[in-house]
Amino acid sequence: MRFSYCPVCGERLGLRVCGDEGEVPFCPRCDRPWFDMFASAAIVLVVNPEGKVALLDQAYISTQYKNLVSGYIKPGESAEECAVREVEEEIGIHMHSVSLQFTHWFRKSQVLMVGFIGHTDETALTLSGEVDAAGWFTPEEAIKLVHPKETGAVSGLLVDTYLKTIKSCNNGGTPNG
Repeated sequence: MRFSYCPVCGERLGLRVCGDEGEVPFCPRCDRPWFDMFASAAIVLVVNPEGKVALLDQAYISTQYKNLVSGYIKPGESAEECAVREVEEEIGIHMHSVSLQFTHWFRKSQVLMVGFIGHTDETALTLSGEVDAAGWFTPEEAIKLVHPKETGAVSGLLVDTYLKTIKSCNNGGTPNG
């Protein structure tokens, strides 16, 4: 979102050069820049002790593909805290570890997605009202059920990252969880 008016005082913003950022909206009354803002969300591939991953059915997101746990980062919350919170809220699972994999600009929604792989010792799912159904799938099954990575979908990218991790571990590497 690009500001046209100051969110503090309502003054119409002009442009002012701000270091390496170039011209940015600037409030002369408050004497401060207003940089473009955008939403950020965490998305989590939850892995259980058997190496299976949690996939969700959420018709409000897609009726064609299964989803990973995801949600918007709240003010004052870290991306990691959001990941843990969303997994507990949506599928009732506590993760004992969560590791950052990558960030990805999701152009379609104009959201910065922060991708994690989380590990849990739990397998019983308790679904929130925004989840129609959920279950555990092998990563090989999951890659065929989520939005394809070729479309720029973060779910496909995360499952692919996990599959590569598994292959690396099977060839002498060490697991992340």
